Amino acid sequence: MARHFRLQDPERVQLWCMLALTFSTGIIDAAGYLGLDRVFTGNMTGNVVILGMGLAGADGLPIVGPIIALAAFMVGAALAGRLGRVSGPGWSGRTTFLFLVVAVVLAFAAVLGVVREHTALIDHNVVTALLGLAMGVQAGAARAVGAKDVTTVVVTSTLVGLVYDSRFAADNEHPWIRRLLSVALIGLGAWTGAHLLALHFSWSVGLSAVITAAVVAVGEAHRRTRVLQA
Repeated sequence: MARHFRLQDPERVQLWCMLALTFSTGIIDAAGYLGLDRVFTGNMTGNVVILGMGLAGADGLPIVGPIIALAAFMVGAALAGRLGRVSGPGWSGRTTFLFLVVAVVLAFAAVLGVVREHTALIDHNVVTALLGLAMGVQAGAARAVGAKDVTTVVVTSTLVGLVYDSRFAADNEHPWIRRLLSVALIGLGAWTGAHLLALHFSWSVGLSAVITAAVVAVGEAHRRTRVLQA
């Protein structure tokens, strides 16, 4: 049955992989905001807003952290676009490589989170940069996969589509289940990340690394199965 699922439903496999990464993003944003001086490393909309308020001197909000996260995110997205531009839509070998990079960078950030407790040489902005880079690569790779309404890092437009196309509004046919799951999972991820942060910063980032590695394994296995059956 699992074999049939992999072979016959490539879009569904990719969708569930992207939903898993959406949950992971919620964890990372909770870790960043609560553990790295109120900085989002996945949700750049929130980061821009925090930066704007910080520049106005509101409530002592950070300025350097959001700038670093924004810059690192853009570098990551650019790298994903550069490396993935020769691939068509869907999961490819380059997609596997990009998500593997995300998993490795997250794992490294988790290790630095532990090391930071024992040395003052590692500034929290270094971890911010790593998480922003990882989320940028993830967002770019997810864009290449092309799972509709699931970008893994943004749910505002998904939420608008969910409500706008609902029976109570425009009453259009729309993939409401995936939209609802996308919104719910990033919130659940944030809830999970906040609880793990109470144990240790690296627990939350480490879990995201594990989730991303699992997505890589599933996506690559699915891709190889399709190639063998072609």
